Amino acid sequence: MDRRSFLQSIGAAALSPRLQPRVGPATSSRPSGPAGGRKAVLISLLPGGVPGAADAPAAPGRVQGVLPYLDRFALARDAGFDAIEMQTISRNEEAAEIREASAKTGLRIHSVMNADHWRFPLSSSDRDVVNRSVAGMETSLRNAALWGADTVLLVPAVVDPATSYRDAWTRSQDVIRGRLLPRAQELKVIIAVEEVWNKFLLSPLELARYVDEFDSPWLKAYFDVGNVVFYGYPQDWIRTLAGQGAFERLPARSSERPLHLAEHRRRRHRLAGGASRVCRRRLSRLCDDGSGTG
Repeated sequence: MDRRSFLQSIGAAALSPRLQPRVGPATSSRPSGPAGGRKAVLISLLPGGVPGAADAPAAPGRVQGVLPYLDRFALARDAGFDAIEMQTISRNEEAAEIREASAKTGLRIHSVMNADHWRFPLSSSDRDVVNRSVAGMETSLRNAALWGADTVLLVPAVVDPATSYRDAWTRSQDVIRGRLLPRAQELKVIIAVEEVWNKFLLSPLELARYVDEFDSPWLKAYFDVGNVVFYGYPQDWIRTLAGQGAFERLPARSSERPLHLAEHRRRRHRLAGGASRVCRRRLSRLCDDGSGTG
């Protein structure tokens, strides 16, 4: 069975009365915390709709065939996840529903993925594009504050034929420093910039310098192991970014495109130092022998 079929099957099972969401904090006999590791899943990897759901009548205010957030959160919790990374939500009613789902299932929202940084990059020369990007990021920050998340993931710039590397660097820093960091500080939410396939921040030295130049506790690095394996070595990035990262993503296998499984930090201002023992053992293997296959 492939991953898509598996997710569909467990999504269908979520409609069973045996798997209805429990009210109150989650309880489990499986190990958690530093001894057992803490895992999070991106909300888009959970089934939003399940086979046969489209034929069922929709609840008031609910799109037909879409699994409610409460059911999706319960599904993630029962599958063994400790937290969820949410995507940006603009509708107030939907954001409130998500907060309620988190509270009722005891499944924490640890971070929010900004939605508009690809369509409307902060590095654009078009003021209207930048304004739309800032507005989207402000929504992400408000989401994080509402849900109790520590971090908002931001792709800070995109290098393309119309935007040089230098312009991407200076423009994005100017906007983040002048328009986003004050809001992040006000809401007590970290902005975490990610290295991704945007032709920008292509080495650990550059990402470290980019973050350092802000000199702010509200701007950190979001390191995705899977994004660098084609042109670098994750262990090198880990050593270089130690002390600067909010958290990192660990894919199932470092040769795959990232599965958006995040190892959440207890001490969010350090990359490896606050990780769980399971995560530290894996990072140690990466740094010691470069294998990262454990």
